[in-house]
Amino acid sequence: MSELRDLTEHLVSIPSHDDETAAGDAVEEWLRRETDADVVRDAAGNVRAWKHAAAAGDGLALVGHHDVVPPADAQTAADGYAVAERDGRLYGRGTADMKGALAAMLLAFRDADPDGPLAFASFVGEETGGEGARHAADDGFSPDYAVVGEGSTGYSERGVLDVAVAHKGRRASTVTAEGTAAHASEVDEGVNAVYRACDAVDVIRDLDAPEADVLGQRLRGSVAVTGIDGGSAWNVIPESCEVTVDERTVPGARADLASVEAADGVSWTVDQDLPPMACDDDAFADSVLDAARSVQDGRGEHVPKPHATDAGWLAAAGVTCLVCGPAEPGEAHTDDESVSLDALERCRAVYERVATGTPA
Repeated sequence: MSELRDLTEHLVSIPSHDDETAAGDAVEEWLRRETDADVVRDAAGNVRAWKHAAAAGDGLALVGHHDVVPPADAQTAADGYAVAERDGRLYGRGTADMKGALAAMLLAFRDADPDGPLAFASFVGEETGGEGARHAADDGFSPDYAVVGEGSTGYSERGVLDVAVAHKGRRASTVTAEGTAAHASEVDEGVNAVYRACDAVDVIRDLDAPEADVLGQRLRGSVAVTGIDGGSAWNVIPESCEVTVDERTVPGARADLASVEAADGVSWTVDQDLPPMACDDDAFADSVLDAARSVQDGRGEHVPKPHATDAGWLAAAGVTCLVCGPAEPGEAHTDDESVSLDALERCRAVYERVATGTPA
């Protein structure tokens, strides 16, 4: 446990919210020092490594990311990020999301001796849209299977490690309504863009959000207007108005947001599209769950995850993915972010068992 705790503390202490270089350096240096794997630092800053790359059989990757969201003031220290241990948990920015899982994956990758190809990857830019994962996929990183170490603990039962077989995506978009400006005392001389935007909002309000079933798990999408901005002065008919829309997507279907363009003067633009993930191999899903059940008293279950992760980008590139990690719902991105040391140790054991094909 001390090695896992110490490595997690080291990785967490390195700032990586606006520049991931130093954290990537630490991961790369550790891999070169502790393993004989083939290690690559790609042009995006991702750290990737392979063991037995030329071996026969399907390739498995253990996947994480080393960027984090900006820390709260209390999470900073004079020489980096603050890290503290209390009551069996490590506190600090990135402990849960996801340098703790990253440390567990590094140790499992080092210690596993698989028959087939085994990869490790730590991506940049997960928190800002998956830039690292997209670059890796475009650069030919294509294992057959991947376990992504985002949080899956506590979904079925408090403190129990689960396995997420699917997660939602997120599509962020902007609806723009155009009108004609006029003095507000002469209403008929203008075309009110806010009114046109309201017509579009009425369309969005009536849209059906898709649903999907993945290995017995039900995912329900959603669509919500999250902002509206129009008008320049109290006495001017507005000539433009923008509406922001948050859509949580599910595998295989999207809400028909393009239908808003049937309203006069309205256009629709997609600003960000983080793909959902659906595992397409029930045997792989069962094997990872068996590994989780073998290292804990709680049963653990296949579960859906509500948040987008890099697993979505890998799945879109043809990789069969699952999510399994120590973070619990509500831990990531908080001012008192923490991770259970016990959950970290269980994840390390699961990653090694899956990597060596010995789930029980």
